[in-house]
Amino acid sequence: MGEEVVGEIGSGLVLLVGFRQGDTEETIAPLALRIAHLRIFEDNAGRMNLSLLDLGLSVLVVSQFTLYADTQKGRRPSFTDALEPALAEKYYLKLIDSFRSMSIPVAAGRFGARMLVEIHNWGPVTLILEA
Repeated sequence: MGEEVVGEIGSGLVLLVGFRQGDTEETIAPLALRIAHLRIFEDNAGRMNLSLLDLGLSVLVVSQFTLYADTQKGRRPSFTDALEPALAEKYYLKLIDSFRSMSIPVAAGRFGARMLVEIHNWGPVTLILEA
């Protein structure tokens, strides 16, 4: 197993991104804009009042189709809700470009690759956003 680092940021957001059946290209730029403006970082009073853009932070985008695993039946997850890989990769790259168009520093994993993702999470905040 190699030790190559393909994407790395300092402070910012790690986005585990999956696309599902029914997602469209038109929803990607508005989703990136929504993420960039989410007030999820603490201000001096300890309130979640600041955004990624307010603080000039970075984004690490990691493809994660398994977010759409259906485990309701049987013992093996079904991934039929996940978007087919070719289209999902197109959307993944468009999401990255959307952040870059807002001058947000972006690093990314390799689409569809098995990767070891190391996250140093400051605070117990994990959010699920759907377009």
